[in-house]
Amino acid sequence: MPQSPLRVVIASRIFAPEPAAASFMLEAIAREFARRGAEVEVLTTRAPRAGRAAAAGQDPAGVSVRRFPVLRDAAGYVRGYVQYMSFDIPLFFRLLLARRADLYIVEPPPTTGAAMRVAAAILRRPYVYDAADLWSDAASQATSSRVVLRVLRGVERFAMRGASAAFAISPGLVSRMREIGIETPATPVGFGVDTGAFTFRGARSAAVAPYFVYAGSYSEWHGAEIFIDAFARFSEERPGYRLLFYGNGSQRAALERRIADLGVTGVEFFAPVGGEELSHVLSGAVASLASLKPRQGYDYAFTTKVYASLASGCPVVFAGEGPTVDFIERHRASHPVGSAVGYDVEATAQRLADAARDPLNDAERQELSAWASDAFSIDRVAAQVADCAEAVLPARVRERRA
Repeated sequence: MPQSPLRVVIASRIFAPEPAAASFMLEAIAREFARRGAEVEVLTTRAPRAGRAAAAGQDPAGVSVRRFPVLRDAAGYVRGYVQYMSFDIPLFFRLLLARRADLYIVEPPPTTGAAMRVAAAILRRPYVYDAADLWSDAASQATSSRVVLRVLRGVERFAMRGASAAFAISPGLVSRMREIGIETPATPVGFGVDTGAFTFRGARSAAVAPYFVYAGSYSEWHGAEIFIDAFARFSEERPGYRLLFYGNGSQRAALERRIADLGVTGVEFFAPVGGEELSHVLSGAVASLASLKPRQGYDYAFTTKVYASLASGCPVVFAGEGPTVDFIERHRASHPVGSAVGYDVEATAQRLADAARDPLNDAERQELSAWASDAFSIDRVAAQVADCAEAVLPARVRERRA
């Protein structure tokens, strides 16, 4: 009797080619299950208008991607409670009406996880939760409303407690889950980089002014404003450099006001771009920038953008606390990964000056890229996630596949 393939459904408001760390991770997971012979279906959103041409024909081989219209904010992102609900409510019915899967994987926000828990209970199927972050902790930096935070914490607990397993980005996140009463079995798998998209792509043209790059979200909890202040002080001694922001975030207006208040020049904002294009930008940067504002209860977070930077041959300047500091300190003795400093303007400005004074040459960047691509391949992480997920399959499914 022929073996019946495993059927896996991934539910996420974001998926490739929409540029985001979650997109790259979920695409790698989908590819890994397809490589193992599973039937993989992704339930996600229709790409933003500007990215629909790129989305056409770009789905991973062996993966069926089902896209549904969704509300997006003014910047074109699914961000905000109304936008989340425009995905979560239809998702619930899509899950119930679609062919039943053996296993479901769900990506935050917690409201999506809550919809998945109810649907999975009706379908009597297990689901695995991507615990890339704890939204109820992160939200404390965006609102002081105890009611909002209490409700969000309740929804997040509900979503994660119903999962048969979770995969987390770090042991610190698993520990934090336990502190807030989530006992779901969780495996810290780390994060990785898409080595097909991110690699050293050659040096910056001599005709282009030297620059630093901040790539990714710049929300309240990131504290990216420290780089505006640090760059202003750096520019007093070393004019002619640029600071480029690629991405989006709720702090855009605040950052622009800070730039105007300080009279800083050379700071530019760009919309998110695909991995290959961003890798070209990183390959030519003096250094990439990442930050995490220190705060109670959220210092376990890891800034995953460092992987993309290192794989592109670009060292990192990190400002803040947490496991990113440990990561940089652990590797800097053997590889030119960059430097980490506390969330301090003067110290950050000094690290920018250090990076500008002694930039990596092409050979060093190529070596850094090769090492990072080998050490932090996203495909390795995806394989761990697949192992974690397959471990929760019911005995009847494992018997069917034997």
